[in-house]
Amino acid sequence: MDFKDYYVSLGVSPDADEKTIKKAYQKLAKKYHPDVNPGDKGAEEKFKEATEAYQAISDPEKRRKYDELRQDYQQWKARGGRGDYNWDRWQSNPSGGSGGYTYTMSPEDIADLFGGTGRTGGFSFGGEGYSDFFSTLFGGIGGAGRGFGGGGTVGRPRPGQDLEVEVQVTLEESYAGTTRVVKTGDKQIEAKIPKGVRTGSKVRLSGQGGAGISGGPAGNLYLIIIVSPHSSFVREGDNLRTEIPVDFYRAITGGEVSIRTFDGEVLLKVPPLSQSGKKFRLKGKGMPNLEKSTQHGDLFVEVTIKLPDNMSDPELSALRELAANRGIK
Repeated sequence: MDFKDYYVSLGVSPDADEKTIKKAYQKLAKKYHPDVNPGDKGAEEKFKEATEAYQAISDPEKRRKYDELRQDYQQWKARGGRGDYNWDRWQSNPSGGSGGYTYTMSPEDIADLFGGTGRTGGFSFGGEGYSDFFSTLFGGIGGAGRGFGGGGTVGRPRPGQDLEVEVQVTLEESYAGTTRVVKTGDKQIEAKIPKGVRTGSKVRLSGQGGAGISGGPAGNLYLIIIVSPHSSFVREGDNLRTEIPVDFYRAITGGEVSIRTFDGEVLLKVPPLSQSGKKFRLKGKGMPNLEKSTQHGDLFVEVTIKLPDNMSDPELSALRELAANRGIK
């Protein structure tokens, strides 16, 4: 039988207090819980390992016995570890007498570890989930068939775990709204993503999260939105910004330029002698508001002057003459 260092399993020092031990277990359990890692046997084993360690050293009586064994075992190793270590003196009384221990974590205790979110909902393991080391030392879980959900009794109903899934959408999809097929475990859900979502928006799918505890309602599924960068538009709140190249002649003489928006093309009147960097505001041509989709932000357009690619000699001569007349050499 192998010795297990439960402090190493939880990543805490042997003198850690109860609060530190609980916090370390919460972190590991949230990371490796089977609801978060469906079908991942490696994560399930890490979850069981952390749970076993927490069971052993979160209870003062168990911890006291474990610490005595740990110290004795380390001294035996320091002396060379000859022969087999004598585990018999540490064996718990399986009948539940003075040396026996029971599985003390109720469903309510487990749920409280995760802020009442039901993080441990939908997962259970019986006595085989504990190592021989734990069962020898503490007498297993105090009775066959008692699972991770509590000591053979039904706890009060608790909501299931809330789950989060990242979903990436384009800016065009954010403007018009879209749908995505989301997979959680063995379940596929077609989710509607509303207009106006932005990076960091959360779309709640009620009742599509983890299974409830003891008949409690299922948790919610939250889609965490990530909006991809756009090649032409920059979003600022519900407003959009873009640049529009205006040719040299139109910038001087004035005219109209076509601007592509998510709602179709619009014509922008550029006044004569428009400088590069001049800004125009197209009211209501920005992004829809997430809470009020009929309301839109504005589109701000900045002019950039584009020189002709090719100019004829007569054109260049005419420009030189104009420059000379303005005292430009």
